[in-house]
Amino acid sequence: MTGTNLRRWAWIHKWSSLVCTLFMLLLCLTGLPLIFHHEIGHLLGTEIEAPEMAADAPRISMDRVMEIAKAQHPDKVGMFASQEEDDDRVWYVTLSDTPTSETGMKQVAVDARTGDVLGQPQLDRGFMYIMFSLHVNLFAGLTGMLFLGFMGMLLLVAIISGVVLYGPFMKKLEFGTVRAERSTRLKWLDLHNLLGIVTLAWLLVVGATGVINTWADLVIKYWQFDQMAEMIAPYKGKPPLTEFGSLQKSVEAAVALEPDMKIGFIAFPGTTFSSPHHYAIFMRGTENLTSRLFKPVLVDASTAEVTDSRTLPWYATALLISQPLHFGDYGGRPMQIMWAILDILSIVVLGSGLYLWIVRRKTTEARMEKLIQARQT
Repeated sequence: MTGTNLRRWAWIHKWSSLVCTLFMLLLCLTGLPLIFHHEIGHLLGTEIEAPEMAADAPRISMDRVMEIAKAQHPDKVGMFASQEEDDDRVWYVTLSDTPTSETGMKQVAVDARTGDVLGQPQLDRGFMYIMFSLHVNLFAGLTGMLFLGFMGMLLLVAIISGVVLYGPFMKKLEFGTVRAERSTRLKWLDLHNLLGIVTLAWLLVVGATGVINTWADLVIKYWQFDQMAEMIAPYKGKPPLTEFGSLQKSVEAAVALEPDMKIGFIAFPGTTFSSPHHYAIFMRGTENLTSRLFKPVLVDASTAEVTDSRTLPWYATALLISQPLHFGDYGGRPMQIMWAILDILSIVVLGSGLYLWIVRRKTTEARMEKLIQARQT
């Protein structure tokens, strides 16, 4: 590589890194507790835990679940009902003032077997809420998400340019060498380069999937325009329903259509994931990979008849696959631990890069000051 090209790559690496480093440090720091959000929830006492009962204990009807949830907040309407991926003993019912409200939402956890109210999780407060909001959008909505997406793209540029520079700068040293006996700056430079290469693949995966996740709102809106609009087209022009039929019968219709899948979540009529005339029941697979892939089943909310069902398009599938890969949710506890270790190493890489820039800048300023003084004498 010529000296000119080397300087260009060094410039790209320096400025792409500097611009995104503080935000990437924030994302690594907030992402660490999110890897263990269930475990932290248990420690903080905010995790809903269903009492132990026989595995084959009968379930109450979904109509009864909704009655119980709405009794807690009679002035609100149902928006969603969902279950944890690995626990079908609890229904989490989200209610709000209107089907499309973004504020004033309440959640009620209902035991699917007994109908007992197990708790009302706080959706807009607490340690994990702060960590999640900072990590996802900096409390700035779509603007914050897209901004972090841009920072993620700069991270990818910094990684690629760092790989290009690694060979020329480290060719005289064996892989893994850290010159501990030299200056502090050289020691941290070697450590920065070593850990950067060690975490290379992980940073690329997490950075790329993070960028994809920042487009989530846009992907959903495009899916609504591209797919949902076609699915509900026969109902165009019809007045919204004022009374709904049995939710239980609608659920049974969706399960009968997809007997090898299980319910992920239910979107009620009028919400962003359904129409004014449908329950949208999102089914998902039962394997590790397919459990994150949803298939929407639209059920007429007045007749409980299935009107349409489609496999999600590639762009929505890519988004859903990227989410658990980003947080290390695919492989259970071993993958969580590996993700946490790599996250901590990445914090060291980012912090050392910032340190090296500050030290070099101070050195350069000191040299300039000496040069100026020499010229004045």
